[in-house]
Amino acid sequence: MQITNQAGDQHDAPLETGNGTVNYKVPFILITSLFFLWGMAHNLDSVLIPHLKKACELNNSQSTLIDTSVFFAYFIMAIPAGMLIKRFGYKTSIIVGLLVFATGAFLFVPAADSRTYELFLFALFVIGCGLTILETSANPYATILGPAEASSKRINLAASFNALAAVVAPFVGSLFILSGTNHTKEQMAAMPETEKAAYLLGEAQAVKMPYIVLGTVLVLVAIAFYFMHLPSMKPKHTEVEVKPGFFSVLKFRHLTWAVVAQFFYVGAQVCVTSFFIRIAQQGAGLDEKTAAFYLGGYGFLFMAGRFIGTFFLKFVKDYVLLSIYCVISALLSLVAIYGSGMGVLYALGGIGFFMSIMFPTIFSLGIKGLKSNTETGSSWLVMSIVGGAIIPYGMGTLIDMNHDDIQSGYVIPLVCFLIILSFGAIGHKVKTISE
Repeated sequence: MQITNQAGDQHDAPLETGNGTVNYKVPFILITSLFFLWGMAHNLDSVLIPHLKKACELNNSQSTLIDTSVFFAYFIMAIPAGMLIKRFGYKTSIIVGLLVFATGAFLFVPAADSRTYELFLFALFVIGCGLTILETSANPYATILGPAEASSKRINLAASFNALAAVVAPFVGSLFILSGTNHTKEQMAAMPETEKAAYLLGEAQAVKMPYIVLGTVLVLVAIAFYFMHLPSMKPKHTEVEVKPGFFSVLKFRHLTWAVVAQFFYVGAQVCVTSFFIRIAQQGAGLDEKTAAFYLGGYGFLFMAGRFIGTFFLKFVKDYVLLSIYCVISALLSLVAIYGSGMGVLYALGGIGFFMSIMFPTIFSLGIKGLKSNTETGSSWLVMSIVGGAIIPYGMGTLIDMNHDDIQSGYVIPLVCFLIILSFGAIGHKVKTISE
């Protein structure tokens, strides 16, 4: 079966089942389930940040170490994940990723029982390692399960279920993690030490059940993958081509641009969600459970944006839609910075809608035309997720410098969207190494 990739080149890339036929549907459904699962992990972090800030008595920059722990794992594990895929294949790598992810989820139990923030961070780092393996495997796999010219639409469709988790996770967090009880500094200082210790321990232990359930589900999904057949991604016949090493692959200039764009996109997304509950409390006067409800609304808009964006990609070039959405997101960031009351939350919801297609679209454009270098390019794009470890910490520090003014920190996502715009407008253009 001849498949034309986005660069216009043709290569034999049949996805073979055991009887020689091609089956895309079942593998695509299985891969899509992974997008939902790692979406749950990431979106629960948006609840964990304000919750553990309270339970472990942290400042803003300390609370963003939750993001740092998860996303730094992407930087550390991206190369080993790529090596794992090349050595053992996608199916084995996915199973390993699921089990590592589950291990991190189960580590929340001792972390909560001891109310040890460092152990929470280690558990989140382990989760991040599992997520790295899953994303390095699933993102390129989703792009090749069908005609190459539809790869952007396909990965956006799979990522729509990642966005579904952005709706589900805040409601899970609101019901099972957030207590709705907040004490002022004065009230905490006046509280007897035994009562204070019991209160803080109870807050910390609230995370145990959701993560036990999540870990159990991950183990069951890993078992399902073990017994399911996944078609091979390897082509039957490949043309002889130059295959650069890990660093020299960056001579593909569009990949380099994509790595930079993805770094700032992930940073922007994590910034927007990490401080959503805090800005809802500070700017709109909402309690934390109501704020989590609105975070779920943000997730709904994010999910809707994925589905609607996937539809628009049938009629609009992916890089054009990316550029338009960046401009709108930058304008909405200005509203978040200078607006007031519920208008700020509505602006953030709008950002969620227009931000929704950015990750999968940048990923698809970044690996366009890489052929046998796709795995290496994917590793670089997954490594760039480290932006989620670095940029939110900068935002938290900026907020602390501005006396806990949450709105002032949203200048950081604004700058990120302008950088991503440059990729959509210019940097996406494919140039080969020879060019």
